[in-house]
Amino acid sequence: MSKKTVRDVDVAGKRVLVRVDFNVPLDPTTNVITDDTRIRETIPTIQYLINHRAKVILCSHLGRPDGKVVERLRMAPVAERLSRLLGRTVATAPDCVGPEVEKIVAALKEGQVLLLENLRFHPEEEKNDPTFARALARLGDIYVDDAFGTAHRAHASTVGVAKFLPAVAGFLLEKELESLGCLLTNPQRPFAALLGGAKVSDKVALIQNIVKKLDMLLIGGGMAATFLRASGQDVGRSLIEKDSLRVAGDLLKHVRNNGVTPVLPVDVIVATEISPDVGGKAIPVSDIQPEQYIVDIGPGTIQLFSEKLKTCRTVMWNGPMGVYEIPQFATGTKAMANLLASLEATTVVGGGSTAEVVEEMGLAKKMSHVSTGGGASLMFLEGKTLPGVAVLQEKH
Repeated sequence: MSKKTVRDVDVAGKRVLVRVDFNVPLDPTTNVITDDTRIRETIPTIQYLINHRAKVILCSHLGRPDGKVVERLRMAPVAERLSRLLGRTVATAPDCVGPEVEKIVAALKEGQVLLLENLRFHPEEEKNDPTFARALARLGDIYVDDAFGTAHRAHASTVGVAKFLPAVAGFLLEKELESLGCLLTNPQRPFAALLGGAKVSDKVALIQNIVKKLDMLLIGGGMAATFLRASGQDVGRSLIEKDSLRVAGDLLKHVRNNGVTPVLPVDVIVATEISPDVGGKAIPVSDIQPEQYIVDIGPGTIQLFSEKLKTCRTVMWNGPMGVYEIPQFATGTKAMANLLASLEATTVVGGGSTAEVVEEMGLAKKMSHVSTGGGASLMFLEGKTLPGVAVLQEKH
């Protein structure tokens, strides 16, 4: 990686401001953290700083408070979980900037950890306000970005603060850039992309950027309906992006012109409505009726996708294969997760809902890499520069 990391700077005795992504899901009733993956993934960086006698100041957002103080989105539950994971007390600050916070930071001893209050309680954070960024920078001597999940956002804590402090990457950010970067530079062949999710428009730039590296492209999820419709297939009441029909057709031609085989579903699970109270049935794509919705890939498609993927040495997966939130429509998504976990290949799982599925199924450790950033991983694989990475210091 061309960017400096925390290994490249002397942190002993320094106040190190670390941007982490602790935007973890909370149970709406109990406010208990339901998935602490993003917290656990930052432990190597935090532990390194502790071991090297830094004074560690962590900052993150949580949820979408829209620039206001929202009590249920305070960072206290995160500090409690992080304390258990580290085996030491993680103190919390009443705010993320200001004289009171500066006083608390000044009292920190080497090896101590402080978690600032939710950054997005301040509207200036998302506006990348320079005054707010400077106030954050006053808390540290060095800035470390270990929040890949927000690296695609030009916010005060991801971009603005780097104008006032020496800025380097943490170990999680380094791992993300190297793991995803391998897909763009030198993937082992055959290389397949398994794409799902709702919208074609979310994946167009990704497909265009990686197509010359691919050997095959497998398409499932809601976006498959748009590709099937663009191929002349009736898809019933399935949600399609009418504005993307021509784009989908052109994309299929572009993929084939680059010597890549696009693989679309041969059968699907359909239902008369998208509801937990309705069952689905498997039918060939040619038999989809006007009143039906596509809600998952069918058993024939699962077999077809599995046969194709078993021949590959690199697989990148982004997007569920169906309406996975409804258990009876999650079969295709779970089948793909189990398959990737069994492959003797490099398997890279995009962030967001795909990562959630893999984590929920307990399969994350069987994948080569599970990204912590949905939007960031997509933007990176589209070949675009991530603002939060661009501002970090170069090694040379």
